[in-house]
Amino acid sequence: MPGQVRLHAFIYGYVQGVNFRWYTRREASALGLVGYVRNRADGSVEVVAEGERENVQQLLTWLYHGPSEAVVDRVDVTWQSPTNEFSRFEVRY
Repeated sequence: MPGQVRLHAFIYGYVQGVNFRWYTRREASALGLVGYVRNRADGSVEVVAEGERENVQQLLTWLYHGPSEAVVDRVDVTWQSPTNEFSRFEVRY
């Protein structure tokens, strides 16, 4: 089903301290997505990405393994309607 979508994902496991945010920004930007990635206090990583469904799905597939040093245990996903509030994909602190 084509069209714009919004992904809101929480990634759990060994995902902080392994450049997960940097690589996620690189992947998302290469796919033409907008949104953000940030570390959370509980040790997880949060990702919000908007763009074409196929490209967002590709990012989601990548999130299930992340960069080479990451160990992803679980990804919780929510699909939403895009808000068009972003102009680029960024790392938030």
